[in-house]
This record gives sequence, structure tokens and C-alpha cells, in this order.
Amino acid sequence: MSKLDHLFEQNAEWAKKIKAEDPEFFTKLSEQQTPEYLWIGCSDSRVPANQIVGLLPGDIFVHRNVANLVVHTDLNCLSVMQFAVEVLKVKHIMVTGHYGCGGVKAAMQNQQVGLVDYWIRNIRDVYYNNLAELEQCTDEEKRLERLVELNVMQQVANVSHNNIVQNAWMRGQDLTIHGWCYSIKDGIIRNLMEPIDGMEDISERYRLD
Repeated sequence: MSKLDHLFEQNAEWAKKIKAEDPEFFTKLSEQQTPEYLWIGCSDSRVPANQIVGLLPGDIFVHRNVANLVVHTDLNCLSVMQFAVEVLKVKHIMVTGHYGCGGVKAAMQNQQVGLVDYWIRNIRDVYYNNLAELEQCTDEEKRLERLVELNVMQQVANVSHNNIVQNAWMRGQDLTIHGWCYSIKDGIIRNLMEPIDGMEDISERYRLD
């Protein structure tokens, strides 16, 4: 049975390198957690939040799931969001998808995948709600890319429609929601939309008293 000794060795080398650059880094890190950012991203192993934006451990709070969904019944995601907003007082929530997302691609196909079918049903709803635009695109890869973007924008809307975020705005808390998309092909993040930073940026239908 492999004990993954190489990972322990790599961890020791990483910690040694960090200490050489900043001898007090881990001491300061252990004393408090004060990130300004909450990253809601995909579980894909090729999309590591900290490295992509050049931040160190402790700088960004992270929640990841298949296809970076924000589902109103997902207590895991909502608990992360509540802790980030109400306890850590993050100032930015970045919903970050990525081109070539396997979860989004699976949602475009009429094939059973397994348990994840229940999860990606949310993306199929995004496809259906944007059917006219997506069906006009005859290039399958470009259609996938557009669905990835539309999915991010829908999840941004879902973030803005929940009472965790809206209560923060009503308290006067500085909080902005962003919709981004990362390209694995070139390592660059694209900004998909104007940030949302208050109740006036969302439809009255979704504003909670």
C-alpha cells in the first residue's frame, strides 16, 4: 500500500521555502484568518484558486463544487457563504467558472452520468432558459463556452438573490459579487459582467425586505 510519501516530502519542501521567504508566515497565519475574497469555483483540479490570482494561503476563502453552482438548497455552499460574509466580512465574492468544464459539457448531453445528474440538472435549466441564443450557435465548442459563461452569470444572480448577501447590503456592509471565467488554455481570467454591489443592481422581484 502506498503511503504517498512523496506528498509529505513535497509538503516539507514547500513549508521550508515559505519559511525562508517569511520566517513569521505560519505564525501570523495561525493567529487569524482575514481574507477579503470568497471564491466559488469548480472542483476541477486544473483550477486552483490561490495560484490563479497569485494569492497566498489565508488571502482567499474557497468553496468548490462541480461546475461552480450556487443552489438555494445546498447547505454546504450557503454555510460557507454565511461564514464568509457574516464572520470573515469578505468584501468580494467571485463566482468563477472555466472553459471546457466537464460538468457543463455533461449537462449539454442527453445521457445519464450517475448521481451527478441531479446536480447538473441546474445547468440544464440554464440551457433551457437560454435556448434561443444557444441553438443559434452551430459550433459545439463555442456553444459549450457560451453555456459556461451563462452558467456563471446565473450563479452570480443566485448569490445576489439570497438573504445572506441582501442582509449584508441592508446592514451597509461593503460586498461586491463578480462573475469570472478562467481559461485553462492560457491561464487568463475573463470578467464576464459588471459587478453587483447593491440591491439596486438586481430585479425588484428578487429583493427581500
